[in-house]
Amino acid sequence: ARQAVRCLPFRLAFYRDLDVEARSSSQIAADPEWPRLIRHQLSANRTEDLLIWLIQLGVLRREVDGQGLTERVRLTPMGRDTIAPWAGAIPAASPLMRLKHWLRQHRPRL
Repeated sequence: ARQAVRCLPFRLAFYRDLDVEARSSSQIAADPEWPRLIRHQLSANRTEDLLIWLIQLGVLRREVDGQGLTERVRLTPMGRDTIAPWAGAIPAASPLMRLKHWLRQHRPRL
């Protein structure tokens, strides 16, 4: 999970914000302060795809209200542990780490 977090475009502020307040992919994509949260602007669909990947890894979870699951996500306890070593910023991933991450995400059976 820590390697995936290093390879994704989200900044540390993104994860810290989700620890405080649940947000949906459309809220994240439409946020006027997106440069503080994300390295490059993402569409709502691409943001949702990345959120689903982080849910599969156990870093995020869907928020639950009185009627069931919502479209908003929050940081999990494992997610807090994942980002805990980084105080100022998430270190950039090497090209090899990015390639391995892409293969795990898009071609898991290879």
